[in-house]
Amino acid sequence: MTVEDRERLEAERLRTVQQLTSLSRDFDAVVEASKDSNADDEHDPDGATVAFERSQVDSLLQQTRRHLDEIDDAQSRLDEGSYGVCESCGRPIATARLEARPVARTCIECASAGR
Repeated sequence: MTVEDRERLEAERLRTVQQLTSLSRDFDAVVEASKDSNADDEHDPDGATVAFERSQVDSLLQQTRRHLDEIDDAQSRLDEGSYGVCESCGRPIATARLEARPVARTCIECASAGR
């Protein structure tokens, strides 16, 4: 594909790594704050909030890690020459779709059809 594709993926990777770092700090802060508390998540009204925050940040961390894996996969496809080719129908993925979702594996038609 093009230099722009590589730059787009590198920018997406950098943004995602920064987000991962920030979320990791947030998670560590929530865990640290809950250590200093004697809150019983089950019986303390604030405990449920702390547990929810911890769960929410953990979910975001997992989602961000998966996205980082998707970026790495897209960069591998770029190196192999298959980036920008729909894995379902084999047609090119529109540039606008790749700009909006750099890790896209399928064209918009196949994605809409659930393929």
